[in-house]
Amino acid sequence: MSRSKKDSHSRGVRCGDGKGVNFALFSANATRVELCLFDEEGKEERQRIDLPEFTDEIWHGYVPRLDPGTVYGYRVYGPYEPEKGHRFNHNKLLLDPYARAHIGSLTWDDACFGYTIGAENADLSFDERDSAPFVPKCVVVDPTFEWRQESRRHQVPWDRTIIYELHVRGYTKLHPKVPKRQRGTFAGLSNPEVIAYIRSLGVTSVELLPVFTFVNDRHLLDKGLTDYWGYNTIGFFAPDPRYAAQQRTALQEFKEMIARFHDAGLEVILDVVYNHTSEGNEMGPTLSFKGIDNASYYRLMPDKPRYYINDTGTGNTVNPLSPSRDADGHR
Repeated sequence: MSRSKKDSHSRGVRCGDGKGVNFALFSANATRVELCLFDEEGKEERQRIDLPEFTDEIWHGYVPRLDPGTVYGYRVYGPYEPEKGHRFNHNKLLLDPYARAHIGSLTWDDACFGYTIGAENADLSFDERDSAPFVPKCVVVDPTFEWRQESRRHQVPWDRTIIYELHVRGYTKLHPKVPKRQRGTFAGLSNPEVIAYIRSLGVTSVELLPVFTFVNDRHLLDKGLTDYWGYNTIGFFAPDPRYAAQQRTALQEFKEMIARFHDAGLEVILDVVYNHTSEGNEMGPTLSFKGIDNASYYRLMPDKPRYYINDTGTGNTVNPLSPSRDADGHR
């Protein structure tokens, strides 16, 4: 790994020079960050690389000879002091909050938790099992996409807007005009027959229920249920691979779908839930934000930071006042 290039330490993954990939991760309280590289299926961890630089609370580094398609995750080191709000546990593989693509799915296992389930001291305990075999991984993607002029964003004045809300999977799962292998997917929703019907309704805008990577809660699966709506996000920038006809092309399929709606003169609105994540409260799993910098990403009780402010009713509340940067490095 080499030093990052100038102004390349904004969060997320940057590629495009044809020579390598720049990785950057915000964590104000970490002491060390390891980039973990996997085989193309995300099954075997093949290399760990320390991010060598720390600039404005961003850990970053440039890895030469990497290409789009590289599968990765992070291990973040720091204090495990839940009573002070810190829940670092490098045994847990973490999703990049700014990843544009994921591969694999979450398999619930006790190793997915930073503490030892069943321990007498509950979340104050420390679990040393590796969570990598059970969690999804991130994929480096080439973000370029050639938008034709007619495929660019449509902005409809509010006084003329007529919204049609739909669910990607539900709307296409049994559609007779959609090929079976594309039903329930972005590719299925971009089918000309589907778009023609929606357009015939006279609407101006299509609002998609959450399409970004979400988690089916363990207690739901234990009851034979699932999170159908998707309001349990773990990756705010990665289209859920379960909605892709081919898992590794979820981002491309998503953009193609948007382009086809724009071609038809339809505006697309995305329902995104930024106020909480699927990591729950102190008894929830460690999948991403909690292990990267719990005290920065979440709102914690001022007098007892072991516990989370639960304004959302889901166990946690994202901290909008964190000094972290956005994807372009802005405060």
